[in-house]
Amino acid sequence: MRVTQRDVLSPSVLSRAFALLGCFPTDGTSLGVTELARRSGMPKATTHRMLQEMIKLGVVDRTGTGYQIGMRLFELGQLANEVRTLRDRALPRLDHLRERTGATVHMVVLDQTDVVYLEKLVGPRGPRVPTRPGGRMPAYCTGLGKAILAHSSTDKVQAVLDAGLERRTPRTITMPGLLIRELATAREMGVAFEWEESTVGLVCAASPVLDARGLPVAAISVAGLGNMIDPRRLAPAVRDTAALISRQIA
Repeated sequence: MRVTQRDVLSPSVLSRAFALLGCFPTDGTSLGVTELARRSGMPKATTHRMLQEMIKLGVVDRTGTGYQIGMRLFELGQLANEVRTLRDRALPRLDHLRERTGATVHMVVLDQTDVVYLEKLVGPRGPRVPTRPGGRMPAYCTGLGKAILAHSSTDKVQAVLDAGLERRTPRTITMPGLLIRELATAREMGVAFEWEESTVGLVCAASPVLDARGLPVAAISVAGLGNMIDPRRLAPAVRDTAALISRQIA
């Protein structure tokens, strides 16, 4: 069965295509059609057919017997000019923060109920963490997400609560009331913490980047293993850096 132009443009096919793209791993490794079908929940024949169309469009590449994300998606991502400009302007201060703390530095923006990573600078004391530029994590279980949500509207916070607080580690906050109290504390302190809530062993301190209206446009953090860094000690450096970036973009 051939996928027609009308089929490709239909909302249902577009939704499935994006769902399929979301099944690729964050480390850039390739996957076979059987595994992609399993992850997406689509029939193997449908998955194979969609992959062939994506190859023609350049959004997926064939690698031997597997598939991986293609260069065309990277090119399209570069069209997100506002986000790229924000990252580029913040980068020198992020690099200074990495040198100052020795920890891994992240910068994210909020997209619905997730944070999307714009930058990751690995410090000498930074562990291997499951993050990458362009990757996503649920906002509620990251210090970065909590830093943004602490300064966000009630509607945005409620959307996160409505999506559910799934337990990712034994220390993930899954009670809405407790999360709301943490957000209030983070707003008052100007910094949010994560204590192994998204990844076992990982801790971080994060602060929001605010625009001229005081609304969060991004967040930055330092992260590391709990037995190697103390987020509370590094919090002032994160807060100061976020304030400098905020003044720079205001």
